[in-house]
Amino acid sequence: MYQREFENLLRTTPPRAMLFFGENEYLIANYLQHYINITKASDSMLSLYHEEYAFDQAKAYLSQSSLFGGTNLLIIKREKKIPKKELDVLVELVGKKSENFLLFHYTGTATNAKSLQTSFSPKKGANWVRLFEPNHRESIEMLQKKAQNIGLDIDHFALQHLMLILNNNLALCANELNKLAILEGKVTSKEIDRLVYSTAPLAVEQLLMELFEKKPLTQTITKLLEIGEDALSILRSTQFFVNQIFLFNAYMKLHGHIDSKAILGYKLPKNIEDKKANLALRVKSPALLKIFEYLLKMELEMKKTPPQNREPLLYGVFIKLQSFL
Repeated sequence: MYQREFENLLRTTPPRAMLFFGENEYLIANYLQHYINITKASDSMLSLYHEEYAFDQAKAYLSQSSLFGGTNLLIIKREKKIPKKELDVLVELVGKKSENFLLFHYTGTATNAKSLQTSFSPKKGANWVRLFEPNHRESIEMLQKKAQNIGLDIDHFALQHLMLILNNNLALCANELNKLAILEGKVTSKEIDRLVYSTAPLAVEQLLMELFEKKPLTQTITKLLEIGEDALSILRSTQFFVNQIFLFNAYMKLHGHIDSKAILGYKLPKNIEDKKANLALRVKSPALLKIFEYLLKMELEMKKTPPQNREPLLYGVFIKLQSFL
């Protein structure tokens, strides 16, 4: 089932057992909150996230009588699949009692979610919905709806600006709208620039990962420049990143493993540490040396270049860098 069909069901008879999956984390979170609101189960619900899930606990919760005649709302969120036998039992328990609800937010891939769908068959009074990543227009519409609901006066152009500086992260934008709602009067791009912290550092990190993975870079560079990042600062960030990759490369050769705390003095998140370790393994030392020398040369050249001519130069720098990899 897709979003439009699910919206129609929500307006009539919301399924009491639902499987949610897909790329739109923001919309899934909104639907989960909608169920919490309509069931009025915020005080009595049971949430089992990731490794917290235990079949016996989930089964016992749905088997018990609801407190004070209320609702048993079970929310499960995890990347690992739940065995079909267990899911079938939980969905069956929901069907037996009208006060029972089961919401399973599966964060794994859509391909893996297919095997879960049979447990949430409409014949069992259940259902499933896949929610795709929204395009830019859909994201703006969602934010406009959010702004209306919280009484925030903000126009279309300001919302576009917010999306731009937060790298199109819908969940982050929605959180910022909650903060901006405290202000009196209309919110414009000026207030957003003053009060919203840009995710540009994260976007720079993304750019540099894409550089070493030899992916197309033009769109990411353009986005960074549009949100006000300086060409020279992007070049310096590149030097810093390359230095980290060199340190990872050297540490791996000396010790045979990676420890970001020993290398950098602080522990990186595991997924970032693994990505940088993989990059360090793939890049040869001669290539790193060429990149170092070229970056030093281009830093001097960029400092001599008038500010208005630095951006075209930056695109050329990254094209050259990828030729070394």
